[in-house]
Amino acid sequence: MNRYPRDMQGYGRNIPNANWPGGAHVAVQFVLNYEEGGENNILHGDAASEAFLVDVLGAAPWPGQRHANVESMYEYGARAGFWRLHRLFTEANLPVTIYGVATALMRAPEQLAAMQEAGWEIASHGYKWVQHKDMSLDEERSQIAEAVRLHTLATGSRPLGWYTGRSSLNTVDLVADYGGFAYISDTYDDDLPYWRFIHGHPQLIIPYSLSTNDMRFVTGPGFDNGEEYFQFLKDSFDCLYAEGQAGSPKMMSLGLHCRLVGQPGRFQGLKKFVDYIKTFDKVWVPTRLEIARHWAKEHPYTAPEVVPSELPKDEFVSRYGSIFEHSHWIAELAWESELAPANDTAIGLHFALRTQFRMATPEERLAVLRAHPDLAGKLAAAKRLTADSTAEQASAGLDALTDAEREKFTALNNSYTQKFGFPFIIAVRDHDKAGILANFEKRLANSAEEEFATACAQVERIALLRLKAVLP
Repeated sequence: MNRYPRDMQGYGRNIPNANWPGGAHVAVQFVLNYEEGGENNILHGDAASEAFLVDVLGAAPWPGQRHANVESMYEYGARAGFWRLHRLFTEANLPVTIYGVATALMRAPEQLAAMQEAGWEIASHGYKWVQHKDMSLDEERSQIAEAVRLHTLATGSRPLGWYTGRSSLNTVDLVADYGGFAYISDTYDDDLPYWRFIHGHPQLIIPYSLSTNDMRFVTGPGFDNGEEYFQFLKDSFDCLYAEGQAGSPKMMSLGLHCRLVGQPGRFQGLKKFVDYIKTFDKVWVPTRLEIARHWAKEHPYTAPEVVPSELPKDEFVSRYGSIFEHSHWIAELAWESELAPANDTAIGLHFALRTQFRMATPEERLAVLRAHPDLAGKLAAAKRLTADSTAEQASAGLDALTDAEREKFTALNNSYTQKFGFPFIIAVRDHDKAGILANFEKRLANSAEEEFATACAQVERIALLRLKAVLP
């Protein structure tokens, strides 16, 4: 594997300002998963009963059988839990995004009508509430299409948001390929939306969260009661609100289930949280579709000028072969190594190139040192430096020396090269002429071992500065 597909970089230290409406410090987004009637059940043509996210300790699928207790718990969600949550959010006048399983919506005309009367967004939660990890591409693709078809029949319009939940490695790409979705939420990897380029098209991703999800009432370690749940939600909100006050607004997603937090004791924790956030002024409570539209307006997709990890070898080496002076082999080895989105920034690509330099033999690294020109030496006078070296030496005024300065540099160069066997190397962009001369004289006193290590570190520093000039 020489291309690592996972994106461990994200926004990094350059987090965009969400610029939420009204200058909100945090966007709090409530999702109600409506799955009741879409879960595994032999009545639905499935091979076994449901066992996920229920109050049956140690529940396991029963092949070929219905599970009366589990079915009854899902029915509680539809019959009682949904309406308790519906009253909470409509009375508080807070919008909700429904993650609606298509087959569940088709079996819930009263609940669906209530969702639509409340003006809630209804996103797709897939065709059925089943596991997708072992599905073939064709089967999952077919289920996505059928989910959209049934969703449109039930609600009158196609879904604009998507969350599978029990997803496969292919889900996000397949949904993006289907097209027409303002956002996809089958990731848990950020506190803000972001764009992902999938098969030639940008797709907005609005990450979800399981840490603030009420599923933790029935999974361990989880919430034992409503008070623990409230405290965790409050702590999460307080952290994000403080970050927003400091200039970095984020998003908080709460995942709810009718059969879980719809239970009275758990519900009280959610109600306390709703009452708590209503005491703050700078809070935006949108649907996920509102977040998607806001993000597309405030942070539209901008194609990067270059994505190093996706370049063919010839172009990669052409662009970055001179980062380590006259040592294209370093770029060639880096391209052949494990590159990933984390290597598409100046720091990330520097790490990949630097790793190859550090893994080289002492003789190979010495050759890199010897490939560097003397400071203000004969190559500079003859204008035969690389473009990077020319610009670097000019930045410190080494292209405009007095006769006395040139004589001093020449003498120091000769003494240094005679002692160490390679030219004096320093990241000149970090210094002025006086600083360079001071380092020259100081480093002449080093041992050969000390100076080899110092020169190698300076080569790495020069490479980083060169990359920062061309990459984010």
